[in-house]
Amino acid sequence: MSIFSLKNRRALITGAGKGLGLSIAVGLAEAGAEIIINDVDPNLADRACRKLRATGFMAQAAAFNVADAEAVRLAVRDIQSSAGAIDILVNNAGIHRYGALLELQVAQWQEVLDVNLTGAFLTAQTVAAGMVARQSGKIINICSLMSEAGRPTTGNYTAAKGGLKMLTKAMTVEWARHNIQVNGIGPGYILSDMTKHLADRPDFDQWVKSRTPAGRWGQPSDLVGAAVFLSAPASDFVNGQIIYVDGGILAAL
Repeated sequence: MSIFSLKNRRALITGAGKGLGLSIAVGLAEAGAEIIINDVDPNLADRACRKLRATGFMAQAAAFNVADAEAVRLAVRDIQSSAGAIDILVNNAGIHRYGALLELQVAQWQEVLDVNLTGAFLTAQTVAAGMVARQSGKIINICSLMSEAGRPTTGNYTAAKGGLKMLTKAMTVEWARHNIQVNGIGPGYILSDMTKHLADRPDFDQWVKSRTPAGRWGQPSDLVGAAVFLSAPASDFVNGQIIYVDGGILAAL
């Protein structure tokens, strides 16, 4: 189905050296996109690219820190010079620093906001300039269940992901007239490196399964369908939306 094809599209996925970002990158590649893998760790970015190229996909690495404005500017310039225009941006880079709000250090607060929220702003702002010039583009912000609800010890993450939800809407209001579709994906409890320590706890594992109507943890591959849809012509009139891929958890009391 051509409305879901990403052939001749180029996608930059941040924080994609492993985990959810890499799964999304593989899914977009399978739909036909040329992939640019970003990670702050050059080794992870290179390894992910080798994995994609080994299966016949086009991929290149772009190691930079999304929270560093100058690094973002230079990296996007180099990508556009060496590979071409960025048609799809997936703002996936994110970190977590747990801590109760009364005890949270300012550095722990700031680091999470810098990467998870400001990093998405800086990368989108830089990439969107080219999209505006071409009057075409897709931006996907990886939000979270915590764009809607909190849990103890996650205040910094909740604030950042709640901000990212509203940043998605702000981008839509300003950029939709330029034929740029900006949307978000809100993963539920997905098994990944970031959540493994939670899944390994029997009490938390049981809580997730009982709280989620689907009765299970999500897999990184569960995000691919939404990512392809929001990257493809099929979503050309979808803007400012957050698709929650959560097994129904937000639908349940």
